[in-house]
Amino acid sequence: MMFKPTRIGNPSTVEVVGMAIESLWSNRLRTGLTMLGMIIGIGSVVAVTSVGQGVQKATERQIQSLGTNVMLVLAGASTTGGISQGAGSASTLTWDDAEAVDEQVSVTQSVTAYLQAQAQVVYAGENTSTTVIGTDLNYPEVRNIYPQDGQFFTQADLDAARPVAVLGAEVKEQLFGSSPAIGQDIRIRGQRYRVIGVMEPKGAVGNQNQDDTVLIPLTNMSARIVGNNALSGVAINGFWLSTGDTNQLEAAQFQVTNLLRLRHNIYPPQEDDFRIINQTDIINTFSTVVGLFTVMISAIAGISLIVGGIGIANIMLVSVVERTREIGIRKAIGATNTAILSQFLVESVVVSVIGGGIGVGFGVSVSSVTAILLQIPLVISLWSIGAGVSLSIAVGLLAGVIPARNAAKLDPIAALRSE
Repeated sequence: MMFKPTRIGNPSTVEVVGMAIESLWSNRLRTGLTMLGMIIGIGSVVAVTSVGQGVQKATERQIQSLGTNVMLVLAGASTTGGISQGAGSASTLTWDDAEAVDEQVSVTQSVTAYLQAQAQVVYAGENTSTTVIGTDLNYPEVRNIYPQDGQFFTQADLDAARPVAVLGAEVKEQLFGSSPAIGQDIRIRGQRYRVIGVMEPKGAVGNQNQDDTVLIPLTNMSARIVGNNALSGVAINGFWLSTGDTNQLEAAQFQVTNLLRLRHNIYPPQEDDFRIINQTDIINTFSTVVGLFTVMISAIAGISLIVGGIGIANIMLVSVVERTREIGIRKAIGATNTAILSQFLVESVVVSVIGGGIGVGFGVSVSSVTAILLQIPLVISLWSIGAGVSLSIAVGLLAGVIPARNAAKLDPIAALRSE
């Protein structure tokens, strides 16, 4: 049944909307295909924004679980064949440096030194390649990770360089599965180590996987695994430093820099032979990268909005041609150019708004499924939904202007003569 306006020629706003919906419904297949551009465009913007913020939130939580009041000091980079091997590869820091920082930097709460290497760890018929970390007793406190089973090594283990090991949760699972690991012997580069503990699971942050590690006493690591000491003292790859709170990190960085420069006889314009990173910098850097990535993907998704706008403009131009006689009749019985213009603009906006609404629902659904699959927080950004709806209305108006203007300018006599 056709929608009949109550006023000849110039229907009310409600009637115009009703006529627009009826016209679009009568060509629902074409209308649906036209909406696809809007649905995909708006849905992509909402989904990408939501997933990006979810990943950012999950990563921030993981970093914060490792402590936001910590700072990493890395040894300098060694060079092989003109190629830098990365920070921490040179023997420019020693255990004595870490202990000096612990004693002399006023804002320091605790310091833990470490020396690490990739190694094959073997138990019975199982083996895995993992990161073996030699460290001291402060590691659990500074890194905010503690044994879930068993215990961490003791001062006596450290002093005697005993071959004891504490496994990360992932290494324990790979080597022992559901079987108990405490008291079992594993082999690291042919050396036998007794498992005394298993650390609680923490997950990975970037390239740092707390669960894919084996912890052993730093003295044992230096003497039996790495065998690479500095000219004076025990060489380390770096040390972690914790402060009372995040606000003290800047002061700690200043004091550590000055102390290490004095100990290493570094004076301007000489470059430092160490590098300092704090968790706040990592969070800020990651947030910036994820933000830029989200904007880039959203911009790409926005291309679908342009395609959707072109589709709407196309269907409205076709509609004007198909309804030339109708326009002529309406003008002949008193419809104004404004009434004709508004009718076709409303049809264009209705297509884009419905498409945008479906797109928002599609984007939220994709975000929900992705959050479940990736095990990240579901973050539905209200501004992205608002932006999506606003964009759909704007696209509808812009796409409908030219067709509506063409319809309004039609000469009623010429329109009535058309077939």
